[in-house]
Amino acid sequence: MNNKKVQYIKKEFKIDLTWKQRISSMFFTAIIYGTVLFLFDRNQNINSIIFQAIFFGVLFVLIFPWAMKKMLGKRVNNIVPELLDEEEIEDEIFANLFRGVEGVGGKMFLTNQRLIFKSHSLNIQKAQTNIEYSIISSVQKRKTAKLIDNGIKIITKQNTEYDFVVNHRDDVLVKVQNKLKS
Repeated sequence: MNNKKVQYIKKEFKIDLTWKQRISSMFFTAIIYGTVLFLFDRNQNINSIIFQAIFFGVLFVLIFPWAMKKMLGKRVNNIVPELLDEEEIEDEIFANLFRGVEGVGGKMFLTNQRLIFKSHSLNIQKAQTNIEYSIISSVQKRKTAKLIDNGIKIITKQNTEYDFVVNHRDDVLVKVQNKLKS
C-alpha cells in the first residue's frame, strides 16, 4: 500500500442530539439513577433522591457529549486511511465495526476502489480493514443488540461477515449498494 495520497473529506466528530433525544435521555437517566439511589439507600430523603436524580440526568446529558467530544474528537477527526495508487476517498462515515465482542470505533471510507474501515487510537484492536467491492455479495440492514436499527451487515463471497454500526443507516446502506453497482 502506498500512502502518497492524504487527501480526504474532513468530517468533524460531534454528538448531535435533537432536543427530544436530549429530554428523553435526561428523563431516562434521572429515573435510572433515582431508582438505584432509592434501592441502595432507603434512609435517604425522597426529595434528596429526586434532586440528585434530576441533577445527574441534566449533568450527564449536557456534560457527557462535551466530554466525549474532547476525549475522542481529535482522535476521530484525524483518521486517515492508507490508500492505494489512484485511490480516492468519495465518502467518509463515522462507524463502529464489531471485531469479536469489541465495537471498534472509527470511520468507514467509501473510495473509488473499495470500502475501508480505519479505527481510532483509543481502541484495543487498531487496524485498517479493506473490503474490495468485487468480493461483496450482499449488504443488508441489521439491529445492534437485536434492538437498535443502526447497523449494516456486509457479507463477502467467502461468507465473511462485517457488522457495522452507523448513523443514518438507510443512507449508508444505499451508498454502499450504489458502490457495488458501479
